[in-house]
Amino acid sequence: MLFFHFALAFLGTVRDLLQSVYIGGSKMNDKQLSLRLERVASHLYHFKRIADIGSDHGYLPCYLALRCPGLTAIAGELNEGPYQSACAQVSRSGLSDAVEVRKGNGLEVLRSDDKVEAIAIAGMGGPLIASILEEGKTKLRGVQTLVLQPNIAAHAVREWLSHHEFSISAEEIIEEDGKIYEIIVAVPEKGTPSLTEADLLLGPILRREKGSAFQKKWRREQQSWLQVLEELKKGKQTKEMSDKQRKLERKLQLVKEALGE
Repeated sequence: MLFFHFALAFLGTVRDLLQSVYIGGSKMNDKQLSLRLERVASHLYHFKRIADIGSDHGYLPCYLALRCPGLTAIAGELNEGPYQSACAQVSRSGLSDAVEVRKGNGLEVLRSDDKVEAIAIAGMGGPLIASILEEGKTKLRGVQTLVLQPNIAAHAVREWLSHHEFSISAEEIIEEDGKIYEIIVAVPEKGTPSLTEADLLLGPILRREKGSAFQKKWRREQQSWLQVLEELKKGKQTKEMSDKQRKLERKLQLVKEALGE
């Protein structure tokens, strides 16, 4: 009998551990997000109907639904494991009436009668986010705001927005656990001026604010690119290599100007 009670206690502990994800030593669940997701959430509080695409465990929509009375959300997830995790999280949080988990690829989980006001896509590469937007662009009609958090290559996201009449209304850059993340908030706006080369690479708002995380990110990139450039110069000078070298030198120049060097 003692062994039975011990086994139950052990299984309960394992269950509790599995119900949370640890990010940088901090437990993340429906009540506590990583700094990265907290900042994404901060741009969604005032909406009543949102969608989180690539929702993973469903923490972001559950977090918002618990804090914003009347908010409802769609959590979209392609892969079976995260989809089941999100379903379980919604059930544990008692949010089955507020958060609906749907399985599908990108924006295909949205229906015309959903009347989603804002869409979040976070934790993916910039090119993947851009492809999700491109493949599902017909689902963006009526959407008021996009909150996008690319882990890498944010320029790909800005380029898509610039070509599809979305204006960047806010940007953030944060550091968490040694990694630097950018958050891009965009709204539909006809006649939006095209972004400059520097805006696409560095962010139209971020490059003017020049915060500490921005400077750290681009100084780090600068050093990495300089090393790559040195290696390119040592190699055989084909047209392809010359083109790569020229593009890299141009990016280095843009970063140098932004950092005031």
